[in-house]
Amino acid sequence: MWVTAVASLMPVLALVSPVLADGGGQEIWWNISWIDNANPDGLHPRRVIGVNGKWPPPPVSFQNSELFVVHATNSLDQVTSLHHHGLFFNSTTWMDGVFGITQCGIPSGQTFTYQIPADPTEWGSYWVHSHAYGQYVDGLRSPVTVHPPKEAYSYDGDFTVVLGDWYHTEQNTLLASYLSTSNPQGIEPIPDSGLIYFAQHGSYLPPRPDTHPTGPTSAVGFNENATLPFVPGKTYRLRILNSGAFASFYFWIEGHNMTIIEADGTDVQESPIDVLSVAVAQRYSVLVTARNDTSYNWAIHANMMTSMFDVVPPKLNPNITSSVTYNPSAPLAKLPPHKVDYHDVDDAALIPLQVSPLPKATKTVDLEVLFSLMTDGTNRAMFNNITFNFPLVPTVFSALSLESNATVQRAYTPNSFVLNHFDVVDLIIKNGDTGGHPFHLHGHKFMIAGRAANYTSTDPTQNPPVVERQANPMRRDTIFIEAGASATLRFVADNPGVWFMHCHIEWHLEAGLVVEFIEAPLSIQQHNDVPQFMYNQCRTDGTPYSGNAAGHASTTDLSGLPLGPYPVSS
Repeated sequence: MWVTAVASLMPVLALVSPVLADGGGQEIWWNISWIDNANPDGLHPRRVIGVNGKWPPPPVSFQNSELFVVHATNSLDQVTSLHHHGLFFNSTTWMDGVFGITQCGIPSGQTFTYQIPADPTEWGSYWVHSHAYGQYVDGLRSPVTVHPPKEAYSYDGDFTVVLGDWYHTEQNTLLASYLSTSNPQGIEPIPDSGLIYFAQHGSYLPPRPDTHPTGPTSAVGFNENATLPFVPGKTYRLRILNSGAFASFYFWIEGHNMTIIEADGTDVQESPIDVLSVAVAQRYSVLVTARNDTSYNWAIHANMMTSMFDVVPPKLNPNITSSVTYNPSAPLAKLPPHKVDYHDVDDAALIPLQVSPLPKATKTVDLEVLFSLMTDGTNRAMFNNITFNFPLVPTVFSALSLESNATVQRAYTPNSFVLNHFDVVDLIIKNGDTGGHPFHLHGHKFMIAGRAANYTSTDPTQNPPVVERQANPMRRDTIFIEAGASATLRFVADNPGVWFMHCHIEWHLEAGLVVEFIEAPLSIQQHNDVPQFMYNQCRTDGTPYSGNAAGHASTTDLSGLPLGPYPVSS
């Protein structure tokens, strides 16, 4: 068991009782607080949200055969939460960590004990981040590795590569400017820089010995100060995570070949790749075999997909560079200038190692992505012309308290869909926006049943029908859909719970690009084991925890529920 803590925090953390008195499993304590003067990119010190007095928050690693427990103490000046992205939380949807949906949020000075049950069906590369007030933009984010009893592939070493865009201004200030009447075009905040850093064995790799960073982040190597140590002839697994808020990245290593073996926790057949595109919230594992030559060290590149930005500020360097080191005294290899072929990963062509045929769909949810100037003068995001507003009662508590009426869809927000237990759902997402979007479904991995390059086309080469009876379609939890394109995502409603589905560009989530699924609500009630402290925290926040989305014991009276704004008529 590892616990990262500093002496000054121990009186707070000591108030939290251990869950694993018998020692079975792993238990950690996180104290979440602001940390001043962090400067990971070396360009601008700012305060960040860290854990146990440090930033970045520590990497997390555990076995899928054990219970994993996180005691999260909130020392911020606002509520917080932790979402373990990609994990299923089967039968414990209230542990999913979505503020306003699956919990009321952790009040300042209080602790939430997240329990991640042992699950033999889950392993691979994940991450944990706040799902409240965009706090992960300010730094509350960390990689997570879940280990199976035996990995599908053999390798000599295992590193995590953390990518992310980085802002010098705090998220709440940026969001207020983004969702304002002075920004009717809806231009997203552009990052000030990007970050790349590495982790192994539960710790971040230090800076290169010939560099001397200062401040709270000085113990971790970032960008040019970071390096991966390779030994000639060894094969390494690199778990690559995009933990950013906006930018996709293109990742490659000069002089080395990469082979994809995992995507979003799904082991796949080996798939060679020269340049890896990684959208926000996606994870890939690649195998890289080291060269048999220590004469040179080699550059690692992580270049932002600047086509996502309305403008590229002249001060922004979108191309982040780090290195692989074979010999600390060797020079960096200099290759002749050449054009890099940027392209998206064809994830639909990846083949899972575990075979799972495509089932026949029994229900369709058809969503079209649109952005528009709204009646209040702001620019908002919408699915099917509806922008998301959080309910007054977190949805999980509505599903638990409405008894038989929990199956009535209109008792929830307008962006909600009630699913029957074991429905086979075709989730069709049509991107009517001019930019690409990464969409994440909580509580499930979906099958990529089909993709279309142009969902409005009558040309079957551009908008092909779904091929049924596929033997083994790709499965993942976050998919990138280009402008004008669509994807058909099929999943089985076999995990009773309340599950968010949203664009993982944080600005677009805040602008309303969200729906939620209430899956088998009567089964949620049957498995109701919500800990009492969750209701106590709702009381502390003054958040209602019974009734429909507006807090009424009714399926029709939604008075007081926030709605709108609405698109300006064209």
